[in-house]
Amino acid sequence: VQLQASGGGLVQAGGSLRLSCAASVSTRRSYVMGWFRQSPGKEREFVARISGSGASTSYADSVKGRFTISRDNAKNTVYLQMNSLKAEDTAVYYCAATDFSVPTSDPTRYAYWGQGTLVTVSS
Repeated sequence: VQLQASGGGLVQAGGSLRLSCAASVSTRRSYVMGWFRQSPGKEREFVARISGSGASTSYADSVKGRFTISRDNAKNTVYLQMNSLKAEDTAVYYCAATDFSVPTSDPTRYAYWGQGTLVTVSS
């Protein structure tokens, strides 16, 4: 599975961005898709994940109510809508896929990773 993330950029605090992650193969049945982020000097952290069907989602407390993860299986694409952005959301955002049987926020369980897209929020 190859993943291609896009949509990052520079935005003012309070603004919005939508990230996209296109997969090279169908991820509908087997893969939970996740978004993670990493800031300089920090470990990669979980942001959100979505089940193969799209019926189940989970978010980090820091983004709950502001970010929404969704997927379009017909397009093999996962999205992360980010609203009310804050300076502390500045990071490189990565999409990832896992076929681990138990839904997980542990990045070590994700076998496939995109290249990352930079989000910069100016205050």
